[in-house]
Amino acid sequence: MKLFPAVQPTILIVDDEVANLSLVSALLRDHYQVRIAKDGARAICQTQQEPPDLILLDIMMPGINGYDVCRLLKADSLTRHIPVIFLTSQVDAQDEQSGLALGAVDYITRPINPGILLSRVRAHLADAAHSRTVRVNNEYLEYEVLKRTRQVSAMQDLTTLAMASLSETRDVDTGSHLRRTQNYVRALANQLRRKGLHPEFLTDAVVDLLYKCAPLHDIGKVGIPDRILLKPGRYEPEEFEVMKRHPKLGRDALQSAHDLAGDSSDFFIVAIDLVYSHHEKWDGSGYPQGLSGQAIPLAGRIMALADVYDALISARVYKPGMGHEDAAQIIAQGSGTHFDPDVVGAFLDLAFEFRAIADRYADSDRELIEKAKFAISAIGPL
Repeated sequence: MKLFPAVQPTILIVDDEVANLSLVSALLRDHYQVRIAKDGARAICQTQQEPPDLILLDIMMPGINGYDVCRLLKADSLTRHIPVIFLTSQVDAQDEQSGLALGAVDYITRPINPGILLSRVRAHLADAAHSRTVRVNNEYLEYEVLKRTRQVSAMQDLTTLAMASLSETRDVDTGSHLRRTQNYVRALANQLRRKGLHPEFLTDAVVDLLYKCAPLHDIGKVGIPDRILLKPGRYEPEEFEVMKRHPKLGRDALQSAHDLAGDSSDFFIVAIDLVYSHHEKWDGSGYPQGLSGQAIPLAGRIMALADVYDALISARVYKPGMGHEDAAQIIAQGSGTHFDPDVVGAFLDLAFEFRAIADRYADSDRELIEKAKFAISAIGPL
C-alpha cells in the first residue's frame, strides 16, 4: 500500500534583515516548510492569501512594525488563530509584555539558541493543532445543534399545519381566519414588548412560538359534534356547555402529543397554555377553569383578544361582518372585564396594523361559499 508523506507545517518568518531570515530559515527548513516576508505589509498579504501554521515575527521593521502586524492579524477572524512568536533583539521586559498582550504566544530574544527555538516552535505548533481540533469539533457540534434545532422547528411547523388543517375541515372558520389571528397575536406580543411589558416571557423565541401556535387555538373543536359545531344560530344552554369542552379537548390532544414526543422544548408548553386558556376572561367569568387576571396565561390573554376581534369583523351566514371601528369599541369596552387591560392597550396602539392584517387576509369568495355550505348542511333539507 502506497503511503503519502505527512504534510509539514508551514512557518512564515518576518524580518527586514536578510541575515536574520537566512539564519532562522536554515534552522527550520529541515523540519518545516519555510516562507519569508521582508516587511509587515508583505507578511499580512501572505498570511491572508495562504495562512501559515505559525509566524515568527520581528518587531523593529520599516513601515508596519511587528506590534501592528500582530494587532492586525489578531483582529481578523481568518488569521487570529495563527500562533505568533516574536523573535527580536529587544530584550526589555516591557517590550515582551506588550507583545504578549497583543496575543502573541511567545517572545524569544536574540541571540538565538537553536535548541530553544526549535522546541518552542514544536510546542506551539502542537498547541495550535490541538486548539484547531477543539475548534473544528465545536463548530461541528454547533452545526449539529443548529441542524437539530431546525429539524425540530420544521417538525413543529408541520405538526401545527397538519393539526390546524384538520381543525379547518370541521369548522366554519377558514384558513384566512387562522392567518389573520396568528398575525394579530404576533402584532400584540411585539407591541407589549415595545411597551416593556412581560419582558421575561415575550422573548424573540416565544413571540415566534405564539405566532406558530395561534392556528391551533380551536383544535379541540374536532371533538365537538357536527350538530353543535356547525349550528348557524345561537346555542341552547346545553349545547353551549358541550361547545365549552373544546379548549380542554385541544389541551388534552396537545398534552398527549407532548408526552409521546418527549419534546422538552417550549413549543407544547406555549401551545397548551394558548389553547386551554383563550376563552378565559379577565374578570373570571370565562371557561373552562374560570381563571381571572394574571392567573390566565399571557398566551391565552393575547389569543382571546385576537380571536374575538376577528369574530367581530368576520361575516357569518347568520350575521354580517362588523366594521373595524365598531369592533375596536367593543374590545375597548371589554378592558378589565373580558380582556387584559394591557393587551387592550396594545390593541388600541395597533389599530392601523390590525385593519391592514384583516384586509391582507380577507376571506375569499370561495371561503364564504364554503361557510354557507357548512351552514346549509347543518340545517338539513327544508
